Amino acid sequence: MEPLNAEDPVGIGPFRLIGRLGVGGMGRVFLARSAGGRTVAVKVVHAQLAAQDEFRRRFAREVAALERVGGTGTAPVLGSDTDAESPWVAIGYVPGPSLRTVVGDEFGPLPPTTVRSLASGLARALVHIHAAGLVHRDLKPSNVLLTVDGPQIIDFGIARAVDTVTEGGGLTSTGAVVGSPGFMSPEQVRGDRLTPASDVFCLGSVLVYAATGRAPFGTADSGVHATMFRIAHDEPDLTDVAPELAGLIRACLAKDPEARPSAAEIAETVPVADPWLPADVLAPIGRHTARLLEAEAASTTGTGAAADSGTSTGGASLSAGDPTPPTPLPSTVSSAGSSAASTASTAPRTPARRPRRTALVAGLAALVVAATAGVTYTFWPDPDVGRDEQKNRPVGATGDVSARPAGIVPAGFLGAWEGVLQGSPEFPRETARIEITQGAAGSKSAVYVQVTENRLCMGRSRLVSADEDKVVYGESDVTTSVPAARCTPAAHQTLTLRSPDVLEWTSGAAKATFRKAPSGPAVVPAKFLGHWSRIPAPEIYGKDDERHTSEVTITQGPVGAPVISVIDGYPRTIDGVTTSEDWACGTTAVLAGAGDMLILGPSTRDTTAWDRECQEGLSRHAVVDKLNGKDRRLLLYPMLDGEPNEYYRS
Repeated sequence: MEPLNAEDPVGIGPFRLIGRLGVGGMGRVFLARSAGGRTVAVKVVHAQLAAQDEFRRRFAREVAALERVGGTGTAPVLGSDTDAESPWVAIGYVPGPSLRTVVGDEFGPLPPTTVRSLASGLARALVHIHAAGLVHRDLKPSNVLLTVDGPQIIDFGIARAVDTVTEGGGLTSTGAVVGSPGFMSPEQVRGDRLTPASDVFCLGSVLVYAATGRAPFGTADSGVHATMFRIAHDEPDLTDVAPELAGLIRACLAKDPEARPSAAEIAETVPVADPWLPADVLAPIGRHTARLLEAEAASTTGTGAAADSGTSTGGASLSAGDPTPPTPLPSTVSSAGSSAASTASTAPRTPARRPRRTALVAGLAALVVAATAGVTYTFWPDPDVGRDEQKNRPVGATGDVSARPAGIVPAGFLGAWEGVLQGSPEFPRETARIEITQGAAGSKSAVYVQVTENRLCMGRSRLVSADEDKVVYGESDVTTSVPAARCTPAAHQTLTLRSPDVLEWTSGAAKATFRKAPSGPAVVPAKFLGHWSRIPAPEIYGKDDERHTSEVTITQGPVGAPVISVIDGYPRTIDGVTTSEDWACGTTAVLAGAGDMLILGPSTRDTTAWDRECQEGLSRHAVVDKLNGKDRRLLLYPMLDGEPNEYYRS
């Protein structure tokens, strides 16, 4: 907490300000006290947002929804004025660290019993949020607070109001972001309509972070687009996740929203330990609470009288009298003096579950019974691991039942493969790539990419069968189309292994030889990376050669990410006459294949550098040639018969 600045008010509504908690995309956050001594967090909207009528209307609706949510695992709204010159809302404050702080800075990954209790507590909070008609949409470690009585969720609802204005084009603040790369759902990445299932996916990502200290789809260090692609297409990295947690987490991270458990199912079936936090985490919470009380006492001694008579930004919509002490709420950690009941016992009964999950829930109920009988830990049913006889059994209790692997694909097929469908390996005109991951029959466990002269198509293919030398994929879903809506799902694909590095690919009448290719979050060879400038060509452009510019930047990333940007400059020509005016065309392109040659999808416009005379281009392939013995020349070819553009490293 920081002290108040000279420009800060001393009071907002009936609340006396104590200090500053921070500044976010929506506004400033203050620590404050009510007249009855309740500690609250007051959020005051930024002026540029307050000036937008649409944001005010959304903000008011969200605050009203938040008032219905407060209780289990969330902070109650204690006051608000959405009509004030600077709209504000006050929520109950509980001092405590965020999950990000505990795992990332202070303690490290949490033990499985704590992660399981975290899952149950957050699921109970989500039940209340969803029952109020809200989808959190930004569940991440920094929005989860750890208290003595259980986890708390903060900063929901308001972000939704910001998001609505952003979508309408009325807000450009860099802080107005809904969803955080690394902790978004596939639906958020695709821009689809969000349901409560989106929060469950984000919950799965938060649990991976709590258990390992990292996000399951990597960080944004390799690029936001790369991270979002992995969320939409790749399986989560569950390395170092304890076996007793893997089934639950994998279920939450199912790509299909309908395949995920509901928050209610998780809350009702996952047991909670008591105490739920390790002693090394609980001790700092008590010290933090003590420091907060000291800060409040100092503030009261120094400014109490003035605060009571100070200015305010508006009236409060509080009910009569100061509310009674709250159940644990979130804004930073649990008060040592809280008398609230455990979050493990206060969730309401929820509507009937979907019939398709009856067996799943029945199995989970059995887990709870087993837990009370003294079993150390249990498994969440995992549809991809073990036969039915094994599910829900603790380690060492599988009897004579032998485990089966997580999928049926022979190891020799796993990885990425690329081939040329038309043209030659040196001058391809149509290419294809398939990346095969482990999976059971029926799972969509392969990602394919196909590039033609003017189209890129990506999607997922369903595994039909596999044996030692042949794998067959059936129906597919299109996940990416450039240009939009130009792709149709890939037909059946049959892959036959010829050697460790070569396989034959057939799809209908089409046949090609595929070779092993790099995969992962960083597949662009180092020789391509960096900035390149057009090699002068006065023999072509004459005296105007210097006005014909082209700059290429190639960055690292996975297949499916936009790794290349090009900005071309030209003198404007009118009726065949060159004018003194110059114009620029900026484009980007998605990586579709990697190795000694980069395959690039159709170039699409970069709106930051676009003129009415610009055109979106063709698919291309890039190679690096040696100049004076060094990798100094980049050749960018169109995916048709034509000469390349030549660049030197700048």
